Amino acid sequence: MTTAVKKAVVLLSGGLDSATVLAMAKEQGFECYVLSFDYGQRSNSELIAAQRVAKSGGVLEHKVIELNMAAIGGSALTDTDISVPEQESEGIPVTYVPARNTMFLSYALAWAEVLNAQAIFIGVNALDYSGYPDCRPAFIEAFTKLANVATKAGVEGESMTIHAPLMDLTKPQIIEQGLALGVDYAKT
Repeated sequence: MTTAVKKAVVLLSGGLDSATVLAMAKEQGFECYVLSFDYGQRSNSELIAAQRVAKSGGVLEHKVIELNMAAIGGSALTDTDISVPEQESEGIPVTYVPARNTMFLSYALAWAEVLNAQAIFIGVNALDYSGYPDCRPAFIEAFTKLANVATKAGVEGESMTIHAPLMDLTKPQIIEQGLALGVDYAKT
């Protein structure tokens, strides 16, 4: 009897959350294809970290896709005319990149369909989401519904699952789980 291969696309920013999510996907038996984005962020440190994490994480492939979200502006992370704040503020902060996770998940969904992958993993967190609307459970639920009506696989009954295993965890809980899975946070 042959066991079907479980494939997943994992969004990898290079930070501790996405490195932990990659370890969780591998722990669950998924072959992992990793996707990072050069989206016009003001620093390339996260892409350098993503390369280190992917290289040590036993992934099958790591793609870096270029998206020029700086051309859209509207975020201190991509627009040099907006200062990065030194303190947290009320409401949606200026570091929110408009529709970033929607774009990232859309690319992940497209690649997952090409790979015949059954899952996408993303390291969003509702407890530490910093006011970002695209890090909430409602967003992940809505995108999962979209994924299952907007793709050939979904229409043909092959459901796609969006995993956000960090959604309800605190930073200490995330780190604890990552350490238990052998995540080397020095690479993040």
